[in-house]
Amino acid sequence: MRAGGAVQAAIDATAGVGAQMMELARRLYPLNRSLTGDGVRETLRILEETLPLERIEVPSGTTVYDWTVPPEWNLRDAWIADSSGRKLVELAASNLHVVGHSIPVEARMRGAELLEHLHWLPESPMWIPARTSYYDPAWGFCVTGEQRESIDPEADYDVVIDSTLDESGSLTYGELVIPGELEHEVLLSTYVCHPSLANDNLSGIVVLAALGRALREIELRFTYRLLFAPSTIGALAWLSANEGGLDRIRHGLIVSCVGDRGALTYKRSRRSDTEVDRAAAHVVERRPGGSVRPFVPWGGDERQFCSPGFDLPTGSLTRTPHGQYPEYHTSADDLSLIGAAELADSLGVLAEILDVLEGNVVVERTEPRGEPQLGRRGLYEAIGAGLPRDIEESRQALLWVLNAADGETSLLDVAERASLPFAVVEDTALLLEEAGLIREHER
Repeated sequence: MRAGGAVQAAIDATAGVGAQMMELARRLYPLNRSLTGDGVRETLRILEETLPLERIEVPSGTTVYDWTVPPEWNLRDAWIADSSGRKLVELAASNLHVVGHSIPVEARMRGAELLEHLHWLPESPMWIPARTSYYDPAWGFCVTGEQRESIDPEADYDVVIDSTLDESGSLTYGELVIPGELEHEVLLSTYVCHPSLANDNLSGIVVLAALGRALREIELRFTYRLLFAPSTIGALAWLSANEGGLDRIRHGLIVSCVGDRGALTYKRSRRSDTEVDRAAAHVVERRPGGSVRPFVPWGGDERQFCSPGFDLPTGSLTRTPHGQYPEYHTSADDLSLIGAAELADSLGVLAEILDVLEGNVVVERTEPRGEPQLGRRGLYEAIGAGLPRDIEESRQALLWVLNAADGETSLLDVAERASLPFAVVEDTALLLEEAGLIREHER
């Protein structure tokens, strides 16, 4: 066994990691991302300043299972102007003003016709909603209540959406493989398609980028694959291209909505009782307010990885889950909604989950008959002097590990059964191994 806690130690060694993630979020926030287009490419280019991502282009029109990669969409400018030329709504004020994947428009029309293409939130009239039309040719603007009320049904307006939909374009995603001792992989995925939404999902992007930088600095047992892809179609495109290697994936986590001030939430995989489910539950439930929820077939890209044809052991880590905070998919999901402390806390929880997966080995006694004499080996004194853990917990772990070391029981099994923190169990197991009383059992 190796010393535990390496991922968390690498995170702890990064001074000001929360502030660094916030700074990255500020750089990425203005970019107009969508399922396809230059906003995603520029996002990946910025990530590539510190992570050696491989960028993959999937041509528009490519069939991925029951879906087709849409034409590449890019938006240069957009506005609504009254007859005097005064712009009432314009892209320069917010990327959210234009419905994602809107077809190009250049027309003068009556306000009554224009109103049919406006989206707003009667219950939150100060906010701009986020709307998309990825797969149906359409156009529209998203506006505040005040902007909508300013449109006179009898007046004329100039409407411009300077966009392109390129059938010869592509969808772009980035991935990074960080080799470990084993070919078995941990898949860590987040989505990169939402424009100017901070919690959903700049938070997932910046946290996964910080985690990737830390993982590259340490020796790992598992191989890690980081995926930055547009939601749904991007995940499906990756699955389609990698079907031959999916048997290597032992654990998976989707990371999104991890920057708000809500408590941490883990959503289980479709199978519900995989090792990553148990590791995440063990960590999250020990956090203040942390909760573990059952799998449901809606939410993020865990829907794709957990579809029955793949059924990969993939759960989802968020703070407040998708759709359950008022600012979700609105202009109020801005940089003020996320914080450096919350991003750092989410990163720390991810690191702790990975440390459990990295350290969860099966152990066996070198002499399984009877209880070994611990006093003459100085183990009680070692616990009191050397382990930076609660002494009583460590003494309990000492006896639990010795009793459970049967060549079939893992350290996570022990932590769950004994209601002890995994790190305490792992530290104690290392101490017992050094004393020659247990050894790692190959599984």
